[in-house]
Amino acid sequence: MPSDRQSLLEHIQRMAAAVVATHPAGSGLCLVGGFRYRLLDRAARRSVDIDYHWCGDLDTKQRELADLFGRRLLPDVRRRFGLDGSVRASPIESPAAAVLELAFWSIGTDLGRLEIPIDVIRLECLDPPTVRTADGILYRTASDADMLEAKVLAVVGRTFLEHRDLIDIFLFASHAAPDAAERLARKLGSLQIGAETIAKRLADLRSNDARHIAAVDQVIHEQLDDEAAASLRLAGGGALVLTAVSRLLTQLLGPSPGGQT
Repeated sequence: MPSDRQSLLEHIQRMAAAVVATHPAGSGLCLVGGFRYRLLDRAARRSVDIDYHWCGDLDTKQRELADLFGRRLLPDVRRRFGLDGSVRASPIESPAAAVLELAFWSIGTDLGRLEIPIDVIRLECLDPPTVRTADGILYRTASDADMLEAKVLAVVGRTFLEHRDLIDIFLFASHAAPDAAERLARKLGSLQIGAETIAKRLADLRSNDARHIAAVDQVIHEQLDDEAAASLRLAGGGALVLTAVSRLLTQLLGPSPGGQT
């Protein structure tokens, strides 16, 4: 068994993603989000949940995944690590998201309870899916451009900002497509995210910079690998991230042929 809780969690995440990638229940699912960056792009930021993009019926896919994890993943984790486990499908409360929760524990140890949310969501994608590999396994995933744009859309579209999104945009800003502003204008229109909403978020990043810097620094401390966190702190930490990402967001979400301002 891995020597620490975080390593064990990531081992089980990789097992879960591999099960989905190699069985019929995972057909058509696209691995996205922070764990996609961690697994396929070797991102420095650790992610607890696993996200998939899916355009079909969410209720059916949620049931298929719950059955798959129960039949294949839980017994594999028990054999490999001696952990008991469960999978729970949460009631679907949104037409754009279905959630499952994997949990693992070992009675009589100090491990505690490991929880891995599995989110099946719908992203706005303009590119066809692509395929990437890790450890010999083929993973269907969204394009680099769609991935980065999803993070931008999350920053302006979420009611409550998740500062981990700022970290991911900072780490993968080079994945922005040359026509990212035009692509984002199309997606913003489809999602009905207007100029006023965007302006409020950008203004909040500027006017409450101390609060956002502190929150980003906390993500750096809690979710980045130690060496990467140390390097980023030396370079400016949360202040560097917020400045760079705010500048990029202004560039991408400013006036464009799509009419967003």
